[in-house]
Amino acid sequence: MSKISRRNFLKSSGAAAAIPLMGAAGNVLAKEKDPLPNTGMNLDYPQTTITNSSQLPVNKAVSFNYPDNKSPCVLLRMGHPVSGGVGPDSDIVAYSILCNHMGCPLKYDSTSRTFKCGCHFSIFDSEKTGKMVTGQATENLPRILLSYDKVSGDIRAIGVDGLIFGRQANVL
Repeated sequence: MSKISRRNFLKSSGAAAAIPLMGAAGNVLAKEKDPLPNTGMNLDYPQTTITNSSQLPVNKAVSFNYPDNKSPCVLLRMGHPVSGGVGPDSDIVAYSILCNHMGCPLKYDSTSRTFKCGCHFSIFDSEKTGKMVTGQATENLPRILLSYDKVSGDIRAIGVDGLIFGRQANVL
């Protein structure tokens, strides 16, 4: 049996005694506060009409800016239902076209249906919610959240899923 020094015993017993107290204090503080404080994480995105669904050609990128004029994006009608797609056929998606690696502009390749970065060769899949396929980027493309008005056929940008390159928050 090994002996423990008095100093190490006091260190360990003090830490062991403090752990339950910290948990109890945290529970008391949590009960006193509001259930979900406003952390500033819910951004007020503008609702911007981009186009009418009847105007969209299949597999051709339509440029627009969102959530402000300094953020280039593209809208695509894929021609078949895709994950996150909106519209009468659930085939309309939109993405920021600033590569999240270093902010280079992406080009849409209609043959492979991918976004390609000419700077560092990252590739993103437009049919799979902007998933990063290969290259220097480490995250998927920021996806522009869309709404579809069944009566008018209008497509609106209503938010962003992901962080646009070069920003601490998508809404400035």
